[in-house]
Amino acid sequence: MEIEVTQEKLSKALNLVSRIAVGAKSTLPILANVLIRVEKNKVSLITTNLDMAIIDFVPVISAKDGVITVPARLLSEFVQNLPSKEKITITQDGSKVKISAGKYSSVINGIAADDFPELPEIDTKSSVTYQMPTDEFKSGLEQIIIAASGDTTRPALTGIYFNTYENDLYIAATDGYRLAERKYITGVESEVKAIVPKASLQEVLRSIPEVSEEVEFMFDDSQVRFRIGETEIISKLIDGPFPDYKRLIPDDNNIKLVLDREELIRIVKMAGLFARESNRVIVCETDSDKGIFSVSSISNEIGENKSEINTDIKISGNVKVDSRYLLEALSVCDEEQVKFEFGDNGVPPILIMNADSKNYRHIVMPLDM
Repeated sequence: MEIEVTQEKLSKALNLVSRIAVGAKSTLPILANVLIRVEKNKVSLITTNLDMAIIDFVPVISAKDGVITVPARLLSEFVQNLPSKEKITITQDGSKVKISAGKYSSVINGIAADDFPELPEIDTKSSVTYQMPTDEFKSGLEQIIIAASGDTTRPALTGIYFNTYENDLYIAATDGYRLAERKYITGVESEVKAIVPKASLQEVLRSIPEVSEEVEFMFDDSQVRFRIGETEIISKLIDGPFPDYKRLIPDDNNIKLVLDREELIRIVKMAGLFARESNRVIVCETDSDKGIFSVSSISNEIGENKSEINTDIKISGNVKVDSRYLLEALSVCDEEQVKFEFGDNGVPPILIMNADSKNYRHIVMPLDM
């Protein structure tokens, strides 16, 4: 094997794939390695942690066929420290790999590729494929991923649920205290119900280049593959049912407000400062006589806070909510005004969404009054 490549392209590719390389103390040490494969002048760098694999195809100046694995972190850090204008030559001699660039050279001990785990392959016969603009893919995931759980005792809640409903593709996540749903693609023909691990999608988001027009993702019965430019990320799906979340979306909230998002974020943040020692509990309240919406909090040790927004409201009511959950929901809404709905008895979930578009909904469970 022999490769000639620019430092910039190789360093970028190694930084991307080496993120999921497992530490050398793993029970399977080769998982700390990157597989370098050259086939028909096409160079790919591959890493896996057994749950997920990243493949990056690297543009090179020249290449000769071959395959070897070398420690991912060591190779990445060595290449990163080379001058950015240098051309790098990588040659293989048995299990040893020589990397040279101008006055710099190094020899790294590799491991035969035979010991590298077999890469998962998508079953194209049973698969369904979707494409969408990169910016919509990214913004939609960022709105949903915040609601995914970190509780590994409930695996289905640690992922994002891709599901079709009435010919539209939706994504949803919940941790049991809040729920986020986004209409992702309208007018799809194929059907899917799949839970993708949160960690895999976070890696996909980190891997999106600055310039990318489209993301393709393909599901089969047990895996999903994301293709972004020259990068592929393949992940196992989470096995198990996702909650029937649509029945949790409230339709009986009788207090409905349209508020300036930035102003609402401001007063929720201020109330949150005084709620740090009370489990982040704040009170949202409407006063129909005064025509105001207020957010308040009380701390026995610090003091109290209350801020108001003038609004057109005909029903008085109040609800307690976790300030962090509310702030996170508001932070990913992308319009100047938001709809904020709750029940006057503080029982139905709080519903937050953009004032104009109907493609995103965020539900937060109220706290006991």
